[in-house]
Amino acid sequence: MPRQPEVHFRLEQRNKKSKKGLTQKQQAALNEKCLIYLHFVYNKRRLFYSFGQFVDPANWNDKKEEVKDKEATTADGTHKLNELLFHLKKLCEKTYKESLSNGVVEPEHIKKVLDAYYKNEHDEPIEPAETKPTLYKLADRFVSGEIKFKGKDKSKSSLQNYAAVLKHLKAFEQQENYPVDFDTINLDFFYKYISYLRKRNLAVNTIAKDISILKVFMNEAVDLEYTDNLKFKHKKFSFEEEPTEEIYLNEQELNQLYKFDLSHSKRLEKVRDLFIFGAWVGLRIGDYSHIKPENIKLIDENYFIDITTQKTKDRVIIPCNPVVLEIFKKYEHKANKLPHTISDQNFNKYIKEACRLAGLDAKGRLHSKPDVMLWQKVTSHTCRRSFATNYYLQNFPVLDLMKITTHKTERSFLKYIRLSPQDAANRLMAHNKKNWSAMMMKVA
Repeated sequence: MPRQPEVHFRLEQRNKKSKKGLTQKQQAALNEKCLIYLHFVYNKRRLFYSFGQFVDPANWNDKKEEVKDKEATTADGTHKLNELLFHLKKLCEKTYKESLSNGVVEPEHIKKVLDAYYKNEHDEPIEPAETKPTLYKLADRFVSGEIKFKGKDKSKSSLQNYAAVLKHLKAFEQQENYPVDFDTINLDFFYKYISYLRKRNLAVNTIAKDISILKVFMNEAVDLEYTDNLKFKHKKFSFEEEPTEEIYLNEQELNQLYKFDLSHSKRLEKVRDLFIFGAWVGLRIGDYSHIKPENIKLIDENYFIDITTQKTKDRVIIPCNPVVLEIFKKYEHKANKLPHTISDQNFNKYIKEACRLAGLDAKGRLHSKPDVMLWQKVTSHTCRRSFATNYYLQNFPVLDLMKITTHKTERSFLKYIRLSPQDAANRLMAHNKKNWSAMMMKVA
């Protein structure tokens, strides 16, 4: 398979230097500096292009292929050296792409174009590389939180997801030698990028999220008029999520876990209590583990949790049921009346151990993995799913539930409902029995 076009900047080795054809000033520079040359590799062809610029090897970044001193200029002092490198590279790539329609692109043709540009003292204005918009620079603005949605800050998890996609794109570009920028995001890129992500053994839904976020970057680029490339909107430029099998704990299982004596391990007991609390309030762990005293309010002799969520910035008000009040009482010595939060990794590890000890070892809850025990699939997110599913099964109005879970659409909310085939069958049986009894009374 032909290699993807690669433009690199290298330093000529000192023992290979020749002073032939150089000016006296350039010859003197050889005593301390190395010649920079452009190396372009494409379709088994190579172009070595020298443009008479030298740099001290100590001032050269091999990895970034640029001068460390951002203010360093060309020998005549008219342009910043890194800006010249940037535009020579872009011109080389542009010339190659535009010439492909005419068949094989010979190195000599590209050299003539570069010569015409460079030897004409840069007729075309050089836009500083530091200010020119690129996909990576735009992604950095997402990662930093600069770019918001309707003026609202993005959640920490969203910023982390942006950073992960940016990391994937850079690794893809380096490993596959495929330049990534606004104008290269097309179906050819999509196929290669998906193949690369699969080789890294990323989960299907992780890849789907990756592509979704990339589209967010590109849509923003179009809105900012950085590009008019709309090829990412092609119907084939999409990657569907696959349904995930996750579990929830019903009220009986939650009670079994809550009543189990874990006093021998304060570590497990605190995580268990925090988990049970989350299962009865429906908040994300990032919200319920950081509740402050002012979020607990007494209104008409009833306690409520009044909090603005971190992810959606929505205000939610949740009544405190007897279990929540018991937990508040148990930890009343704490400012927020809750156990101290720990890392997600440790939380997930400890809650599994607590569930195992409490005897939550039922099998068959996962259709694809019937031998997996219930406790093995419990995580910090299980409590939020349990809240949504338990109230849904009690026929609590979906729209009211969404006010607490802060889901914007019913479709997104229903993804949280972990209704198993047996749950559905039981509901249908209860419905039928009710109707049958009514029908039999009429017959009698």
